[in-house]
Amino acid sequence: MSKIQTNCPRCKTPVLAEVEQLFDLFTDPQAKQTLLSGQANVINCPSCGYNGMLGSPIVYHDPEKEFLFTFVPPEMGLSVNEQERLIGPLINRVVNRLPAEKRKAYLLRPQTMFTFQTMIERILEGDGINRAMIEEQQKRLALLQRLLSIPQAEVRIEAIQQEEKAIDQSFFALLAHLIESTMAQKDERGTRLLGALQQELLENTTVGRKIREQSRDAQDAVRSLQEAGQKGLTRESLLDLLVSAADNEVRFSTLVSLARNGIDYQFFQLLSSRIDAAVGEEKTRLERVRQTMLEYTRKIDEQVKLSLAENLKLLNQIAASADVEKSLQEHFGEIDDYFLEVLQQELKTARNNADLERIAKLAQINEILETASAPPPELTFLEKLLELENYDERMQLMQEKSEMITPEFVQILSGIIQQSESQSQPVEIVNKLKEIHRIAMRVTMMNAIKK
Repeated sequence: MSKIQTNCPRCKTPVLAEVEQLFDLFTDPQAKQTLLSGQANVINCPSCGYNGMLGSPIVYHDPEKEFLFTFVPPEMGLSVNEQERLIGPLINRVVNRLPAEKRKAYLLRPQTMFTFQTMIERILEGDGINRAMIEEQQKRLALLQRLLSIPQAEVRIEAIQQEEKAIDQSFFALLAHLIESTMAQKDERGTRLLGALQQELLENTTVGRKIREQSRDAQDAVRSLQEAGQKGLTRESLLDLLVSAADNEVRFSTLVSLARNGIDYQFFQLLSSRIDAAVGEEKTRLERVRQTMLEYTRKIDEQVKLSLAENLKLLNQIAASADVEKSLQEHFGEIDDYFLEVLQQELKTARNNADLERIAKLAQINEILETASAPPPELTFLEKLLELENYDERMQLMQEKSEMITPEFVQILSGIIQQSESQSQPVEIVNKLKEIHRIAMRVTMMNAIKK
């Protein structure tokens, strides 16, 4: 990604913009999400607040689906020869990155997209998303971009209320995905803007208020389970917790999901004993709790079984590849807790069978994942700061470790604060994070004065 200077389409002020012209899934599995998110090649004008996409030539490559798309904005007014001069080197980069055995005939026939919208539709159609679904998503993106382009909060809230019918669960899912994307790209400004909009939507729409309420119910369920665990969680206390939460679907389902391992045969025996001892409405209520719990656990077990099977297939695919590290990088976005569980199970089986070749492959995968999953030093340092009791202790540690107070640390901290506020995290945690941020800024200024 390179930076260029261009003019804001609205006020003509010179603006620096980051531009990416090649989206190659072979080298960057996240390239598709970056392009589809609408956050690539975006101009953010600090003068007038304009936020929009910069017209730039684009090459999109998906080797799995054999897609090689090119797009040159018509407004650039380039001749065919000029377009080929710009696009040619990008296609050469695609071809040169591929090993010889993966260079197929589709690379010789890049497909020209005459509009950016057409290219997005072709990409989504490759994922089984039909035109109607695409149009709905585009409407959400257009509304999101319009809301972001309104600088005044009161005008933006009025627009939110006028468009409330279009702001549904899918709209919030899109917004959450964009926030995750900007955080991953360390785009502090984008994260801050999207997070602020998310908060306004949560407060000023019916769906938003429902999501916020559900989030609080889920957090209450987590907190109650943690408190029970601190006292020593037993089957009896878990049953009491579940029965008390039975009238709240979100709390109940959250507890069942979190405590699934403790909901075993003996647990259901205990519940059955209570049902047998109960009478009247209480007996009917407990029977309903048992039936609902059985349905939830069945669905959870089915999903776990399916996830384990899919991850075993993925693990075998990676282990069978000629370049394990490269294959793992290509599928990094698919790695989850189930994959790690399958990996450990297969490692144990391979060791029991003395299968040295498989042990070596799986151990290599395990080592790569352990290295990749190690938290960055900034997060480790932040965890230590959160464990301290007061301002003075945090200030002392940050002065002693002033080399840790880097722009990256401050940026990560700002993003975590924004995410914590948007997700309605406990006030005490948010306040601690804000205090750490204030100390970090103070230490930064002190270090600058010393220099």
